[in-house]
Amino acid sequence: MASHGEASPYAVRLSARVFGVVQGVGFRFWTMGKAEELGLSGEVRNLDDGSVAVVAEGPEPQVRALLDWLNSGRTPGRVERVEDDLSAADGSFHGFRAL
Repeated sequence: MASHGEASPYAVRLSARVFGVVQGVGFRFWTMGKAEELGLSGEVRNLDDGSVAVVAEGPEPQVRALLDWLNSGRTPGRVERVEDDLSAADGSFHGFRAL
């Protein structure tokens, strides 16, 4: 991966909001584990409205694999829908963390 502040030209950023029963069920930590398994950087956090925000950066195939997993029904809790956006990565993350 590129150094801090410098993204690989092949890297993309996923910005997603996950809705459903996704808080209090280990969702953030499972998401962090899946992102780390895929070699992604970024963060996952609970939002006040009960949804979860996921920001992940890395090679597009791995980022799409994380998005597929979020939509798969194999996550903890119950995902009702995922709103997602892909854009160019900016290299601002080091590692993946759950907040």
